[in-house]
Amino acid sequence: MTDLLTITLNPTLDLSATTGHVVAGTKLRLDEPTAEPGGGGINVARAAQALGGQARAVAALGGTTGARIRHLIEASGLPLAVFRLAEESRQSLAVIDRGTGQQYRFVMPGPHWSAQTVAELLTRLADDVRRMGPGAVVVLSGSQPPGIGPEFPQALAERIPQARLIVDTSGEALRRLVEAPLATAKPYVLRMDRGESEDLAGHPLPDAVASADFAQGLVRAGVADCVVLARGAEGSVLATWTDRLHCTPPQVPVSSAVGAGDSFVAGLALAMARSQPMTEALTLGTAAAAATMMTPGTELCRGSDVARLLGKCHVDVVP
Repeated sequence: MTDLLTITLNPTLDLSATTGHVVAGTKLRLDEPTAEPGGGGINVARAAQALGGQARAVAALGGTTGARIRHLIEASGLPLAVFRLAEESRQSLAVIDRGTGQQYRFVMPGPHWSAQTVAELLTRLADDVRRMGPGAVVVLSGSQPPGIGPEFPQALAERIPQARLIVDTSGEALRRLVEAPLATAKPYVLRMDRGESEDLAGHPLPDAVASADFAQGLVRAGVADCVVLARGAEGSVLATWTDRLHCTPPQVPVSSAVGAGDSFVAGLALAMARSQPMTEALTLGTAAAAATMMTPGTELCRGSDVARLLGKCHVDVVP
């Protein structure tokens, strides 16, 4: 298998718990929380491990929270390379209201980065990828902490041209990739969720055809070689210069949506690292996302669920 590396700029200690009812103005007594390491790239690496693959996770960690995240990752057997920060890593909290079944998610911004720290990380990542095999798959996933500019994904792409870079980011970093593409610094795959794609398109994308039109337009504008747009329960659309595919998952009982997008990226990246066709990569990603919807709190996909759902995912060519 080709090397697979994930990058998490803004890791988090994911705490999840339940309470009777979420109401304002009173103390909310939570049950015993569960704690898991979180952040886009870490979740991708964990999900890849659940799918029977292996990824090495690079994570920027600092303080006592960072030490706890590191302990949880290493206890899971996931290979971890730490980029040390002086400031404290962040925490997030997901609370489920037992009365309604609704989930409330509270996410901290993360530590502030200096320009020097950003430059040091880019140098470190370029060195890491240089030591990997040809055609290595590198995943940059998750939010960017304060101090890292929107140009970071392009700067990374420019530093690792030999790798196939998958970017799943948000906010100004995503907008910069779409609105100011660089031919010499573009990701191999760009993924975004439905809300992000409709915001960037400036109008609703009511069906798979509309999503495929927008995604393929981005490819032809030089944004990425491949663009994947999530459509929630309808699955995901993938477009290249010539291909337009839509993978639909089976209906599953939904417990929590946390981590579904990261699990999709894990399936996609793992299949790419195994040199499987993009049709199979899209299918594995879709099955992994659906399987994650079935697990509680911040738990990711289970390999047995993914194996069961894989044959129930259907890929169609979008006209």
